[in-house]
Amino acid sequence: MKVNITIDDKVYEVDKDNNVLEACLSLEMDLPYFCWHPELGSVAACRQCAIMSYKNDDDKKGKLVMACLEPVRENMRISLTDPEAYSFRAHNIEALMVNHPHDCPVCDEGGECHLQDMTVMTGHNYRRYRFNKRTHNNQYLGPFVNHEMNRCIQCYRCTRFYNNYAGGKDFDVFAGHDNVYFGRHEPGTLENEFSGNLIEVCPTGVFTDKTLKKHFTRKWDMTNGPSICHNCSLGCNIIAGERYGSLRRIRNRYNGDVNGYFICDRGRFGYEYVNSESRLIAPFKIEKGNPSPITKEEAIKGIKGITDDANQLIGIGSPKASLESNYLLRQWVGAENFYAGIPTSEGKLIQQIIKILKEGSVRTPSLSEVKDYDAVFIIGEDVTNTAPMLALNLRQAAKNKPNEEARELKIPVWNDAATREVVQEATGPFYIATVHVTKLDDIATQSYYAHPDNIARLVYAVSASVETQCIASPLVVEIAKALLAAKKPLIIAGTSLYSEVLIQSAATLAYTLKKQGKDPGLVYIAPEVNSIGLSLLTDQFLEDAIDKSNKADATIILENDLYQRKDKSSIDAFLKHQKNIISFHYLENATTHQSKYVLPVGTFAEADGTVVNNEGRAQRFYRAHQPDNDIQSSWEWIQEIMMDKWGPASFDDIVNDMIQEFPELKPVQDVAPLEGFREGTQKIPREPHRYSGRTAMHADMNVSEPKPPEDPNSALSFTMEGFTGVPPPSITPFYWTPGWNSVQALNKYQVEVGGPLQGGNPGKRLFEPKETSDLSFSDHRPSEFFPKQDVYCGLPLYHIFGSEELSAQSPAVMERIPQAYIALNDDDAIKNNLQEGDLIEVTIKDEKRQFPLKFHKEIPIGILGLPKGLTETAGIDFPFETIIKRMSHE
Repeated sequence: MKVNITIDDKVYEVDKDNNVLEACLSLEMDLPYFCWHPELGSVAACRQCAIMSYKNDDDKKGKLVMACLEPVRENMRISLTDPEAYSFRAHNIEALMVNHPHDCPVCDEGGECHLQDMTVMTGHNYRRYRFNKRTHNNQYLGPFVNHEMNRCIQCYRCTRFYNNYAGGKDFDVFAGHDNVYFGRHEPGTLENEFSGNLIEVCPTGVFTDKTLKKHFTRKWDMTNGPSICHNCSLGCNIIAGERYGSLRRIRNRYNGDVNGYFICDRGRFGYEYVNSESRLIAPFKIEKGNPSPITKEEAIKGIKGITDDANQLIGIGSPKASLESNYLLRQWVGAENFYAGIPTSEGKLIQQIIKILKEGSVRTPSLSEVKDYDAVFIIGEDVTNTAPMLALNLRQAAKNKPNEEARELKIPVWNDAATREVVQEATGPFYIATVHVTKLDDIATQSYYAHPDNIARLVYAVSASVETQCIASPLVVEIAKALLAAKKPLIIAGTSLYSEVLIQSAATLAYTLKKQGKDPGLVYIAPEVNSIGLSLLTDQFLEDAIDKSNKADATIILENDLYQRKDKSSIDAFLKHQKNIISFHYLENATTHQSKYVLPVGTFAEADGTVVNNEGRAQRFYRAHQPDNDIQSSWEWIQEIMMDKWGPASFDDIVNDMIQEFPELKPVQDVAPLEGFREGTQKIPREPHRYSGRTAMHADMNVSEPKPPEDPNSALSFTMEGFTGVPPPSITPFYWTPGWNSVQALNKYQVEVGGPLQGGNPGKRLFEPKETSDLSFSDHRPSEFFPKQDVYCGLPLYHIFGSEELSAQSPAVMERIPQAYIALNDDDAIKNNLQEGDLIEVTIKDEKRQFPLKFHKEIPIGILGLPKGLTETAGIDFPFETIIKRMSHE
């Protein structure tokens, strides 16, 4: 609903649910602020958004109020330019700056600093304070975040985000008189998985990117690419920044339907493998185990010599590669010879999820929409470690039910201080059924730990109780009542435990809730960034390729280290029988070492493509820069190899061919502007207009401005020249507007502050629910799991740092990866006379492996947990059965 308000004698129409600060910013007015944040709400800690408010037309004096705490109302009159309000803001920021150091030229935040922008905006440009400044000691906060406490202006954004929003426990504010300190109780690594957001939340340079600091460059000197995080299946939007051929940082890119204002630490800091010394930058030919670099032309000629006359080729795709790259590989080898490079145990689960997304009657909400649900039931997933940003949004959903009490008291949604005073630490109906304790247990109403089959039985029992209110166990009844009492219950499951019955039971419960008149949501977590997209192109998997391997003249492996997918003995046997192996990859790995030809391909920072996230949202990513070596997108390599047969084709041509063969992918065509798109006659520049040093970048060879690379496959350019307005949201490479140099410039790119982007949020959904559906899994209830004597069921345990293959090769992330271990219930350990730290041997597929023992109190009896994806556990097929043997005491 809209109301009319008068601002400086001019009438505007604004949203009545906003506060005055939100209304002014949505009208693109410049009103300074520090403590307010569109996702965190208002607390009026900084007092910087002061305005003059008048009772009526006769009131000439007015009174000073804080815009962030003043609700919009019909016919209200306010002034931003009133001299008293302007003077108050200038004096306020002068007071905030009394102890702020004079270090802008050397501050990491310089040139992209909200404090700088607001200081200029208030007119405070000369410091009168000439006495000693209060100073603080800085803390070590781990490998991700650098701490410079002397720059703090006490806005409290950091603690509000870290503690209240992200659920952190090891960071706080400590104060005595006017000595306020934000940090840990002692130096140490910030434990929360979203600590990197402090870098963007902080309006000054207190918290800065430590990974950028290692190869620092000024923010305005980066070439930027609008990209998609490749570290899980959620498809968070990011901006990749490059300088001198190396990737320097990752920043959040706002998408109101996906990640909003935040990203997880794996997404922010897991990029450094792109700069690894193990990067492939030139084609290699390997003969008798000896690799030798060759030219691009030699590589193409050699590969064509093998493949052109081949009777049969095998193509192994990847969930890390784009739709376009997987599609072209499929065209190259033929549909019948194209295989998803994932185990069947994983592929069948993804196919089941796709079937539910396509044919089911319950909607899968976007990542952002998750925050709107008022009851949550997590089935089998350790969400913080398998889909971190989903966990962050679930923390917000858990507040919805308690927040209703604040709404009943007429407290606006944006009034964070008053809402938290009413709600305190209360959370709403939130149930978790998993194999072990998770980070979300601290907000859970109840947690249940069991084998996947027993979890599925619980879910089916809840579904039956929802439908018939039948007599059941107290936990079943409690969950059923909570879901029925909610307006919008949310069910979450996924592939992490390799259990089909968990996926089916989640769908069954969601369908039952819908039949009861509820508006449920159903979210599935997939393993990787393009798991859904890859599985739309084929229903054949890695084991199918292995079965056909003896008939192939060449095997082409796309962006995939097969030793991460299956056990070493199986992959050794498979590769040993291949006549010719051609690998497309970013890094040297065990698979490339056994290849005949290895081609260097672009990561998310050097390639273009489309991926499909867990909700079925197709999104486009673009390269940040064009390397001055042979690295290029996989689809570009394939296109060049097949040029003689296919003829030239642009990126848009490939997309058009793909949607002709796969009509369900038609929305991909509208994910981003076509390559011929122009704003007027101009492309969108990847570099801000302040970009500097172009004539000196190659001064060791020539002091002149080099010709920038061309980008014929997108509407973006590798220059600072081009369109200077707000570009289409899917190809926005950075945020900047006059007077707003920090990330807060995002306000000017939105329809209204905190709302969708101008032009709509990026991405297109491929699937929407059916009105009615015959899909049913009600007869799939499994038998109850009972522990076997001296035999343990091995299940995967996930770690945000370590379980994802590529980010784990980034130096900062490496510091956070745990040592491999075996997790056992305390009672199982005591029964076997084991102590924590004992070296334990397990046998998996006839291969003996040894790991230290770690007690895990809540893991069920009869279950053995093993970290997924670590160097020592890569390729293990889960689940498995094993006996355990103690090799030594600690």
